[in-house]
Amino acid sequence: MSSAPTFRPGAPRHEQLSDWLRDRIRAGEYAAHDRLPSEAELGDLSGVSRITVRRALATLENEGRIYRRQGLGSFAAPPPLPQGLVRLTDFAQDMERAGLEAASRVLHRAPEAAPPAVADALGVEPGAPTVRLDRLRLGDGSPVALDRTWLPPFYAQFLDGHDLTTETIYRVLEREFDIPVLRGRYRIEATVAGVAEAGLLGVPEGAPLLLVERVSYTAGDKPIYYQRRYYRADRVAFDLELARTDAASNGDREAGMPLREFEPVFKAG
Repeated sequence: MSSAPTFRPGAPRHEQLSDWLRDRIRAGEYAAHDRLPSEAELGDLSGVSRITVRRALATLENEGRIYRRQGLGSFAAPPPLPQGLVRLTDFAQDMERAGLEAASRVLHRAPEAAPPAVADALGVEPGAPTVRLDRLRLGDGSPVALDRTWLPPFYAQFLDGHDLTTETIYRVLEREFDIPVLRGRYRIEATVAGVAEAGLLGVPEGAPLLLVERVSYTAGDKPIYYQRRYYRADRVAFDLELARTDAASNGDREAGMPLREFEPVFKAG
């Protein structure tokens, strides 16, 4: 292993540690499927806490640069396929990149029989048990989005005892229980605020909203949750970046322009 990371003042240490590991992987110090040092070894080497190490590893896993196997450790992932990569992020990460302080207000948390659309998304029978979690998502104290999330009871149990006004599902599952969020399937469409959404988001009834539906998956392609997020249309837009592949640049029109970045951009309240 190369020398220990040197931390600079100002930037969070988990980000600097993930930068350092990313550079080691890019340099070929860890080939595909090579085992990385354990959390304890990384903590001893860098002088940071186990939680900091886990946050750094979670960042790399979300980027697809590493993968983790429970009881075995973390491994360098194979190079990504050339269709580009869209980052999987949670609300807190989106807010952090926007320079806003993230917070949530838990509105509802209770068992619920899965409605047909939820059952279809989670791959269960209609009426199967789920836990529904509703949260109002805030940026600098102002409403940005309303989430309705349905989880199978197996995954919902891991959230017990956690403060979901400040913690996110991603971070609880990955940091505390090593359950990685490996992929997500998204659908984005326009909608309007009903009475309930309007009152919570602070907009008039019938105001335009952006509805993002997603299913997040872990290892074995198991769905962790299905979520409907209602964004205030006056608070968010999505930036999209395409990039030509080598084949497209060489004249292969069928190669197309794969999606590289697709992320929310937040506006001041």
